[in-house]
Amino acid sequence: MKTVTLPDGTEVSALGQGTWMMAERRELRRGEIDALRAGLDVGMTLIDTAEIYADGASETLVGEALAGRRDRAYLVSKVAPSHADRAGTIRACEASLKRLGTDRIDLYLLHWRGGHPLEATLEGFEALVESGKIRHWGVSNFDTADMEELLDLPGGERCATNQILYNPEERGTEFDLLPFLSERGIPAMAYSPIGQGGALLRHPALERIARRHKATPAQIALAFALEGDEMIAIPKAGSPAHALENAAADAIALTREDCREIDAAFPPPQRKQRLAVI
Repeated sequence: MKTVTLPDGTEVSALGQGTWMMAERRELRRGEIDALRAGLDVGMTLIDTAEIYADGASETLVGEALAGRRDRAYLVSKVAPSHADRAGTIRACEASLKRLGTDRIDLYLLHWRGGHPLEATLEGFEALVESGKIRHWGVSNFDTADMEELLDLPGGERCATNQILYNPEERGTEFDLLPFLSERGIPAMAYSPIGQGGALLRHPALERIARRHKATPAQIALAFALEGDEMIAIPKAGSPAHALENAAADAIALTREDCREIDAAFPPPQRKQRLAVI
């Protein structure tokens, strides 16, 4: 499985597993747990969750999936902005650790900017690093100006990633944010890399490219996200078969013709765009 290197030299799987909207329906729980385990078994070792997903139930589900195999996973979770002062960040992390059934989170993110000063959030992050409860920290849904402000703060250079919405139809970050991160050695993490609602996967361009590669449109969207060396993608899967389908995207190499066709169907940005968020 392809890897991406974090600023401190840690290598993580470029193709990970997301859990947004997991643990919301009891009848799907067994398949979701099995999907996470199947993905882990084939090398999708980065697993992303958050305290707000299903009001914490997603973290509980991830903890169950990782029981007996925690050391094989690179675990990512997020603090909600409403909790992100110094003390609140620490309390939120401790609650997440309890739900996850582990003593540490590998990468802890601020889910998006809220009312608390970034300085206070970073103080919480650094205290958690010092206590061994998290290994690294980062952010999510930060635009270029937010990243500039963050990196100007004491300790801000230790930001490990910025998790953002990115897929063929959401390419606005290519204009300025992704180059900004690349210049500073900070990898991005793409959430919803295959879009939402299925419209992207029905696009004729992705369907044509998929036929050429004997793949699915979803696999082509994932291959698009993984084209560079500085992007992590975290698709969700609800079954082991779906997880294995996602994992197979790691082996797809898009051709120049493929990339030209994607650019024609989903033109890259020619000017600054407002950061897309869902």
